[in-house]
Amino acid sequence: MTQQPWIANYDEGVRATLEPYPDTTLADIVHDTAQKRPAHPAIWFKGATLSYSKLDQLSDVFAAGLVKLGIKQGEIVAIMSANCPQYVIAELGIWKAGGIVASINPLYTGRELEQMLNECGAETLIVMTTFYDKVKALQDKTPIKRVIATNIKEYLPSMLRILFGLLKEKKEGHRIELQKGDLWFQDILRGSSGAARPDIPIDVNAPGLILFTGGTTGSAKAAMGSHKGIVQSGIQASEWFQHAFAEWEEVVLASLPFFHVFAAAGLQTVALVRRGTMAMVPNPRDIDDVIETIEKSKSTFVPGVPTFYSALLNHPRVRSGQADLSSITLCLSGAAALMQDTKERFEAITNSRIVEGYALTETMMAACCTPVLGQYKEGSVGMPLSDVSVRILDADDATIEMPFGEVGEIMIQAPQLMLGYLNRPDATAETIQDGWLFTGDLGYMDEDGYIFIVGRKKDVIKPSGFQVWPREVEEVIAAHPAVLEVGVAGVPDDHTSEAVKAWIVLEEGASCDSDEIVQHCREQLAGYKVPKQVEFRSELPKSAVGKVLRRELRDEE
Repeated sequence: MTQQPWIANYDEGVRATLEPYPDTTLADIVHDTAQKRPAHPAIWFKGATLSYSKLDQLSDVFAAGLVKLGIKQGEIVAIMSANCPQYVIAELGIWKAGGIVASINPLYTGRELEQMLNECGAETLIVMTTFYDKVKALQDKTPIKRVIATNIKEYLPSMLRILFGLLKEKKEGHRIELQKGDLWFQDILRGSSGAARPDIPIDVNAPGLILFTGGTTGSAKAAMGSHKGIVQSGIQASEWFQHAFAEWEEVVLASLPFFHVFAAAGLQTVALVRRGTMAMVPNPRDIDDVIETIEKSKSTFVPGVPTFYSALLNHPRVRSGQADLSSITLCLSGAAALMQDTKERFEAITNSRIVEGYALTETMMAACCTPVLGQYKEGSVGMPLSDVSVRILDADDATIEMPFGEVGEIMIQAPQLMLGYLNRPDATAETIQDGWLFTGDLGYMDEDGYIFIVGRKKDVIKPSGFQVWPREVEEVIAAHPAVLEVGVAGVPDDHTSEAVKAWIVLEEGASCDSDEIVQHCREQLAGYKVPKQVEFRSELPKSAVGKVLRRELRDEE
């Protein structure tokens, strides 16, 4: 598979290589944009805008404040916040102060947060007020010495800020009493008001961003991305989307949480590299706010996960035709399989194009994507982007390369791969060998270079020795008109060792029983793939970005 068949199927104008990549950082790109068009909006938040010039200036000041606090070059500073302007100000400021950003999922439990904070070793944490008490409850079990709190209202439009303070701030847990020794985000800005960017050089090849893996193999690991690698990811995506993503003109919906690679090294990087505007949504599950943000900001690029698009399609305003989604021109779906019905319905309503992508935390986003203009193949996550290579190796013997159409483990080589797992050299050496990343995902490549994923190595179900890929069964069940969401996993079985089980959420108002689902599957699947058990639920466990968590369903059994 050394001939790289995908290159011949690139959209016109998309280059096979983008070398040499610039030796720059996202902070430098923001500064450059601010010099060229100071008033150009970098962030749209609830109707208020923050220009590139203001973003650059505030992050300079915040960086100076961090240095004044004693932050040293190469020090890890954690951010634990929903999407808001303060997140980007803090992130850029940490980089300008010479620090490394560790992005923490605030929705994790106290035990999980304690493990992450100890894993990265951060002594300074910037936290949104709603999560402040959670942090204080476990602080003494972590290295955290400095806590900087920020309130979601700080960059709201003035009238909305007043109303929020009167009606929601206390009720929704945003109002806190700061404990002794802790600091307010705005006080740090005021304390260094007017300060210039610290004279601290940034090594573009050094770690700039730490993102935590999902912990599917045990405790979460801290994947380190370099400054240059993050920019490379944005440049690759910019090249791929060139026919639908114009420089200076796009508004990117930023509803995906910034602690996830999809947003941190994906939507944010392409937005800043292409000098676009990020329209921020703090809670991606608040579909009312999502729709209002799209309408008011005129969002053009809407990245999301399949459950996000399903939620939009099922919202009453969308179903009734009252929601105005006409500004959308391009969508990127990732993290899980997008069902064909969802894709077709959403594209018809918005008159836009949904492309599908595939990446991992360890690839720092850019890896594979379906063409914007070219052929779409149902079930495929597309082909490798510029300067990305993919091989399919035998899942049990990595010395054997699989022919086209044969399932094996997906291997990725790319310039922006993570530098490694923080303080875990053995795990790094096991995951990256000779420049190739062992993804743990099973899939195959067709003769055109399109990649098809069938599941995770450990998700394979083996009833009576056969192999069943959960994704294949999920796609069949999801095509049933009564089904809204589905998860499939293997559960213990006395007769077959392991059995296929499906957990299903039905469309609102729909009715269906297990016999109907089983019969539907029998018409399209071999007998050993048909679910032996079917359970209906009101909801399924999901990750922070909306991906159905098969492992939680399996663990419940």
